[in-house]
Amino acid sequence: MVQERLKARLMEPDAMQRAITRMAHEMLEQIGEMDRAVLVGIRRRGVPLAQRIAAALERVEGISVPVGALDITLYRDDLTRIWDQPRVGDVQLPVNITDRIVILVDDVIYTGRTVRSAMDAVMRQGRAGAIRLAVLVDRGHRELPIRADFVGKNVPTSGREHIRVLVGEIDGRDGVELYDRIEEEGT
Repeated sequence: MVQERLKARLMEPDAMQRAITRMAHEMLEQIGEMDRAVLVGIRRRGVPLAQRIAAALERVEGISVPVGALDITLYRDDLTRIWDQPRVGDVQLPVNITDRIVILVDDVIYTGRTVRSAMDAVMRQGRAGAIRLAVLVDRGHRELPIRADFVGKNVPTSGREHIRVLVGEIDGRDGVELYDRIEEEGT
């Protein structure tokens, strides 16, 4: 049996907010045309993070950026390892994405497979002008040639480690934690 043991608390709520605000500033600097942008959070924790980035953009520049949500479970290439019955993914886009700058938002990037699936889902909705990626934590270990454009924190990890992002809207508190996966003897 595999257990997880808390190894470190990587970000407290104030550090998360600073990272989100910094990412919003980087978006303003790099994209410039935020009136063409739409933030699309990858369910689950990417959605509240996208909403927080939108709020930071509103505070900093007075810009209202639409926020959508994307459930990529239908598009995952590893469905047979997760569920016996694939679940239909839901795509909620507040605007037509044609010629828009779509900024995908997720909590953690690891292998890149979730992001690839999210890009597939977005491209099925229309021809975006560009797709960018914002993640709160980049833990490395890519299996696909995908990199985030906006990163809150880079955390090099081993394959035995796991990053857990907590958001108040889902988990009742904010934080980023690093866990070790340990196998109990006799299993």
